[in-house]
Amino acid sequence: MKRLRALRRWFKRKFGYARLVCLMLLFGFAVLRVWDPHPIQEMRVRTWDNFQLLQPRVKTMRPVVIVDIDERSLADPRLGQWPWPRTRIADIITNLTKLGAVVIAFDAIFSEPDRLNPDIAADTFRGLDEATREKLRSLPSNDQIFADAIRRSRVVLGESGGPKTHALDVNLPVTGLAMLGEEPQPFLYQYPGLLRNVDVLERAAAGRGLFTIRPERDGIVRRVPMVMVAQGVTMPSLTFEMLRVASGSSTILIKADKAGVQSVGVRGFTIPTDANGQLWVHYARRDPSIYVPAVDVLDNRVPQDRIAGKLVLVGTSAIGLNDIKTTPVSPAMPGVEIHAQVLESALSGAVVWQPNFGIALEFFGALVMGLLVIAFAPNFGPITLVGVGTLFATALIGMSWFFYSQYKLLIDFTYPLISTTAIYLTLIFASFVREQSQRRQIRSAFGQYLSPALIEQLAQSPEKLVLGGEEREMTIMFSDMRGFTSISETYKSDPQGLTALMNRFLTPLTNAILDRKGTIDKYMGDAIMAFWNAPLDDREHQINACEAALDMLERCDDLNRAREEEAKQDGSTYIPLNIGVGLNTGTCVVGNMGSDVRFDYSVFGDSVNLASRLEGQSKEYGFPIIVGSKTAMAVKDRFAILELDFIMVKGKKEPEVIYAIAGREDVAQSGRFQRLRNLTLEMLACYRNRDWDGALAAIERGRKSDEGDALSSLYRLYETRIRSYKEAPPPADWNGAYALLTK
Repeated sequence: MKRLRALRRWFKRKFGYARLVCLMLLFGFAVLRVWDPHPIQEMRVRTWDNFQLLQPRVKTMRPVVIVDIDERSLADPRLGQWPWPRTRIADIITNLTKLGAVVIAFDAIFSEPDRLNPDIAADTFRGLDEATREKLRSLPSNDQIFADAIRRSRVVLGESGGPKTHALDVNLPVTGLAMLGEEPQPFLYQYPGLLRNVDVLERAAAGRGLFTIRPERDGIVRRVPMVMVAQGVTMPSLTFEMLRVASGSSTILIKADKAGVQSVGVRGFTIPTDANGQLWVHYARRDPSIYVPAVDVLDNRVPQDRIAGKLVLVGTSAIGLNDIKTTPVSPAMPGVEIHAQVLESALSGAVVWQPNFGIALEFFGALVMGLLVIAFAPNFGPITLVGVGTLFATALIGMSWFFYSQYKLLIDFTYPLISTTAIYLTLIFASFVREQSQRRQIRSAFGQYLSPALIEQLAQSPEKLVLGGEEREMTIMFSDMRGFTSISETYKSDPQGLTALMNRFLTPLTNAILDRKGTIDKYMGDAIMAFWNAPLDDREHQINACEAALDMLERCDDLNRAREEEAKQDGSTYIPLNIGVGLNTGTCVVGNMGSDVRFDYSVFGDSVNLASRLEGQSKEYGFPIIVGSKTAMAVKDRFAILELDFIMVKGKKEPEVIYAIAGREDVAQSGRFQRLRNLTLEMLACYRNRDWDGALAAIERGRKSDEGDALSSLYRLYETRIRSYKEAPPPADWNGAYALLTK
């Protein structure tokens, strides 16, 4: 048992169960490809449809002409609706033969005698005298005239495979067959029935072939069988029989192996097929130039060069005759043009085909790709994994497109792509489950002494649980309660009450910070340290920090109103709670700071120290929110900014301009604030230019405008300094900076 458990641990560490599942998937998809159900087939052929749309066959020659029984021909009063008298069709054959047609084939069937044969008319027409009836019976039949025209030319008659059996004359001629390799009949499409033409036509024709076209399950014609079995007779298609007659061959050759049919051929032509003897039609765009109206042939209005040396198909594009098909390149193509496309592909050598070895390539591709993903994907990061997955997919699609565009081979990439994607997604899912388990462990381990935001960050990025940090621009906040010592003295006999008060005080301030995307660094008694733009990026960190500071003042006011009301009801002493806030923006180092055994996510740097100093000066200047110059410049268009001083902080060599946040944009736009700001700027300008009397005069004007005494502390501060400087002037190189004596 111990060895078994050790083996399981070793296997899990080295390979993991996800890889075992993926190997099973690889085998399962191989079985699925051998089974090849219809949904898989349709996905494959739809891909090749897109290939044909992207790069259809370009016509380099036009060896085929279609004599079209079109709407104009049917509308001609001399011809009327189909079927026409076979004497008219005989005239078409005669005229085409005179024009130099190589082979004429009919995409139609004449399975019954012509209803307008003279002998039938003699027995059908009323009011005829017996002499007339006898004269009609003595005339040759329309079918015989048609057969004579066929005999004088090289004509291939169309036949049809279907579901119903018919009586067959075993003495009628059939095309000779030669076979190389395996017996092909088991692989060929089978039709229970065979519908042939009347005997007199069959015996006169130079060839006969099936014009039956089998659409796929979705109604699209992609493949046309070259050889089929109908009612036990192996027969060529109409187009393949045309090639046989044109080449002068007496037989057709079918080559097959154990996987199925490989090709069919006649003298001078070998056509590769799929395993069922079907040709993948390499479609070109519809070509109206190969159509000739049948009425023009009858009226001898067709130039000889349109017909001479061409293979001629007689068929219809008329919608009413219901021979319209859907192809990958056209939603509506006459069936006769599909036969023409087959002939053009064969004669120009532009044939696409799916080789039997293509399946072996598909298996090989799926196996190699699958094993590579199983072996290496778990070692990659998410970005690398997506990149590699995209590379694999591009390689598979590119290889399939390369074979199609360069060699006209149809090599399927959907099977290896689906197989590899399924394995890839399985590994991603396993990785997700593993990471979720790891995150739960981290949350459980650190949840009692780290903030929720930091826990979530560590859960998302466990690699951050190391010492060290990164440099980034941040906004730092220090907040402290004013008069905490005197307040705590009132709770000497009630320490629990002091704790409850502090929790009640810190909770709304904390929420104000968190609501504005801030991160709480630490609590220091009644003080809060927070920062913005870490661990998450915040492009408006200065604005959010100032908004949080104003929200803190408002929430503190709300708390004071509630406490004052409670004090009135209890008859207890009410002491308001006030805060001072210092904000500064600068480059800091943020990260996990501490020792190897315990560390905190925190921030340090000169900007942090300055923020702490600014908070300490808020009482001195009489403003609850004091900010550094970088913060002020970043938010000056959103808040009421008031310049306070130019100070030299103890321990720093460079002086800093500091500002107060007096309110939001509505305050900044008020006339009262703008007057006070202008007077303050005037006072500061006089002060820094040693114009002591001018500075004092500006202070007096400011006091008269300062109805709420908002600047009273600031004015007293500068009055004290000015009197001191009057008695003991600053040195000659004084730049207006005031050195803070305390930290």
